[in-house]
Amino acid sequence: MILVIFSVVIVTALMFTENTKLSQDTHPIAALVIMWLGILWMSMVEGGQCSMVGLPPINRELYRESHPITYQITSLGHRGNNLDRYLMGRQFMVIFINFTINLCGAPVEGADVLDLPEWVSNIFLGSGIAMVLTVVTIGQLTAQVNASHCMLDYINTHFMTFTLYVTLAIEKTGVMHSCYLIRDMFYHAAGKPVETNEPPRDAVQNLFHWGRVVFSLGVLFFSLAVTLEALFAGNTTMWEFIPNGVAVVLFLLLMSVVGMLEGMQIAFFAVAKLPKSEQGNHPMARRTCKLLFQGEGRNLPGFMVGRQMTVTLCFFIIARVTTLNIVVGEEGKEDDNIFGVSDGIQEFFNMGFLGAIISTILGSISWQLVASAFPIAFLSNPMVYVLLRICLLLEATGICAGAWFLGILHKQVAHFQKDEAYVGTAEERAEGDLPDQSLHPGRDLTMGTNILPLPHDPSSASGNLYYLDWEEITRNLLSAPETFTVRRERILENIRHMRRLVAESVSVNERAAYEAGLNFEIRSLQKLNAEELQEEEEEEKKKKKRLEGEKACLTP
Repeated sequence: MILVIFSVVIVTALMFTENTKLSQDTHPIAALVIMWLGILWMSMVEGGQCSMVGLPPINRELYRESHPITYQITSLGHRGNNLDRYLMGRQFMVIFINFTINLCGAPVEGADVLDLPEWVSNIFLGSGIAMVLTVVTIGQLTAQVNASHCMLDYINTHFMTFTLYVTLAIEKTGVMHSCYLIRDMFYHAAGKPVETNEPPRDAVQNLFHWGRVVFSLGVLFFSLAVTLEALFAGNTTMWEFIPNGVAVVLFLLLMSVVGMLEGMQIAFFAVAKLPKSEQGNHPMARRTCKLLFQGEGRNLPGFMVGRQMTVTLCFFIIARVTTLNIVVGEEGKEDDNIFGVSDGIQEFFNMGFLGAIISTILGSISWQLVASAFPIAFLSNPMVYVLLRICLLLEATGICAGAWFLGILHKQVAHFQKDEAYVGTAEERAEGDLPDQSLHPGRDLTMGTNILPLPHDPSSASGNLYYLDWEEITRNLLSAPETFTVRRERILENIRHMRRLVAESVSVNERAAYEAGLNFEIRSLQKLNAEELQEEEEEEKKKKKRLEGEKACLTP
């Protein structure tokens, strides 16, 4: 936490001494306000992703009354293929917000503040660690730590409603549509039809969709061509001691690692609300889920911390690999511009947008879409287990432990509670009237019709139909009621679970909610005992009446 506070002080000092680009171009106050608004929005984007990916299995009717805004958001965000669209727009938004925050707080060349020793300036300013700790700890990890277990509460705000509409609008532009082609290729390679929650597109919709795919491919290939040309020519900010060929290999390797981590995040939250019986049969998938959800579930947010550190480090190196470093405007060096473009276009290339587009499509969104469609299969990859171990190890170092402290403060102020306090566990929901749904509703069901045969009058030669008592037919379709023994075992198990939650609660409000649930289960047990006693008394009366009738029949 001390490192985070120190980093915030340094970044703030940079802005007020006009040592950042935006503070120089506008005003330090403007840079400060925009940066913190960006960090605030980043926290909603990051926490919203946890909720949007983790909530689909839960029947929305369970939280319709307790979380009306969350209900509205998921009704739109989980309709059709909107979840995939949200993930795509969200990832591009993260890059845009990060770019804006860096303009506000990243130091310019030669920046020096607070008379810091040279070695301290090199660590916190030269390497960018001050910005990383500020943005990652406050804007990303704190949100993910809470949203991983408080999904319903976290997005129960119209700030998330606004964020959802923005992400869907970004996806509509089509800049990232090549990701859909990559996802469809995975389906084809697996010999499976492309899964969708929407009806087939008509001719106009197909033209619009594939037109945006072609546009996105053009942007991607052009970005790759410019970046690779600069890499092989040694015109990037990559360290000079690394050969150009090695830099290309390192770029591809880091893109794969980032892609795996991005896909793991989606797959983990996709299975977070599933009962153990549905978390895959592959030994590696089982092993990964066991490690992820063991104990009190702390490894899931712990992974988010370690993952964010790893992704940030990888993107720091990728940025050095892909950011062009061609001096524009120097006399006699006009031929150094990539593909002979004008100085204005070359300055745009130098800003790093092309590397960001490549990283977003090939190192992030494509992997997320594949993991969203094949979460269990994704977890069966042995590298997922290895990277999970590495992330948990990095989290254990404590460099970003301030996120846990900030997460506790945020949870207390916002009065967040675990989702189980509102909708119960996956096993409890399975036993109730509203069990969890498929991750992709409608995709894995064989739809058909089952017409009940109508009852015939056996005394009629023409087979006239009886008058249909549909209420009786419906009652016959219902499952047999639970016995008192089964109901009592279920309630007792709920009581034991609620008592554990009460003992583990960390706030007064959380404890009060769990105690209310415990009292409800105790009253249910008392009611069950009363019902069983009443039924036994009625059975005794019926038995006594039957014996009296038999005795009367035998009496002459």
